[in-house]
Amino acid sequence: MTPLALILTGTGSIAVLLLLILRARLHPFVALLVVAVGVALLTGMPVAKLADAIQGSMGRTMGHIAIIVALGAMIGRMIDLSGGAAVVAGTLVRRVGSAHVPLALVIAAFGVGIPVFFEVGVIMLMPLVYGMARQTGRPPAIFGIPMAVTMLTVHALLPPHPGAVAVAGALDVGAGHMLLLGLPLAAVVTGLTYVFTRPIMARPFGCSADIRAVVDEARHARQTDDVADEPARLFMQASARRPVSGVEIATVIIVPVVLMVAGTLAGELMAPGRMRSVLVFAGIPFVALGLDVMLCAWLLGLRRGMALATVSDVVAAALPGTAIIILITGAGGAFAQVLVGSGVGDALGTLLAATGLPLLVLAFVLTMILRVAQGPTTVALMTTAGILGPLIGRMHLDQTHLALVALAMGAGGMALSHVNDAGFWIVTRMCGVTVREGLRSWSLMTLVAALLAFGGVCALWGVLPG
Repeated sequence: MTPLALILTGTGSIAVLLLLILRARLHPFVALLVVAVGVALLTGMPVAKLADAIQGSMGRTMGHIAIIVALGAMIGRMIDLSGGAAVVAGTLVRRVGSAHVPLALVIAAFGVGIPVFFEVGVIMLMPLVYGMARQTGRPPAIFGIPMAVTMLTVHALLPPHPGAVAVAGALDVGAGHMLLLGLPLAAVVTGLTYVFTRPIMARPFGCSADIRAVVDEARHARQTDDVADEPARLFMQASARRPVSGVEIATVIIVPVVLMVAGTLAGELMAPGRMRSVLVFAGIPFVALGLDVMLCAWLLGLRRGMALATVSDVVAAALPGTAIIILITGAGGAFAQVLVGSGVGDALGTLLAATGLPLLVLAFVLTMILRVAQGPTTVALMTTAGILGPLIGRMHLDQTHLALVALAMGAGGMALSHVNDAGFWIVTRMCGVTVREGLRSWSLMTLVAALLAFGGVCALWGVLPG
């Protein structure tokens, strides 16, 4: 296909996908697979390779997401049923007031998001979101979406997140320079995004039945005699006899963060050896979360006299609710990979690189368009760096301005997350909002954050000496 035909195919596929989900009310999982197959056929992918392309890309996405979502759901359920989420929620309400709780969660998300990947951080903090929803009677989206936007801002701008690391390597800029400029930029963008998007979050939000059931589970289990709720009731009774403390909940939230930070630092700073291997192993996200599941089981259950079989039943009950999140996220990954493999991104990059736009504008706009067209932030960042790398290399920029170019790409990489982005499905499904509500809130807020970040980069470019 010609570059123009590829661009039109990519744009048209996104439009068709939105129509199928919003107008035809087709389930997102089915719609994503149908459109992915259609794009693969239209762009000339051999039929013999089509099944492998869809299944392979979906498997890779689910291989990363499924284990993290499942382990995170286990941790969240134990924190929730133990009353830990309510303890933290009550403390936040008393200290900052119910009106400022979303801001408190944003601040927490900024700290957690620096060392922790986006999906992991969102899932780790969801128990607090559900606890706040239960405590205040407000929809989870009010707390979860601003928190997730903060996570995405840090994810797109700062090492050690994969997109930022890939861009730093492609442009030959030190990670230290990116952190030195990116940390204060991300902090300012986070604060301004929270302020400027408050009208967006003031709109009414619904909550899907499955997420409402999760939010109300503790209350429901206390008020019914359903045998299926017996493990949950026993878990809560043990916690009522010996209430959990804020320190215990902080511990189970912080431990995986510490393990992942330690693993990253050990891999970069320590000499090869047994201790380095142990720390790097423990810092793998699914290993850190798995260890935290065991810590939660002991600290919140076994230590309070719970039988191991009961704790196991409580943990296992967290899994069915994750299935639809995992499947939709995997289908979104398949659609995004088909768009990448079809050459849509390369066609857009070639077209924009010939426009003669200023370097910062080109870096931002190209990454943003690739993000909208292809989906994942990391893919958009790596594609832009590959396209613009030779051009930037010929300009002989210093490390400071190379870092600013990388941050401009990062700003573009967070913009307009929508239906071809796995992050969109994680946030909207876990917050219980519809696709339409997600586009009007999450997608719009990511655009606001991206524009603020790009404005900050331009201001730094103008004041820092060359």
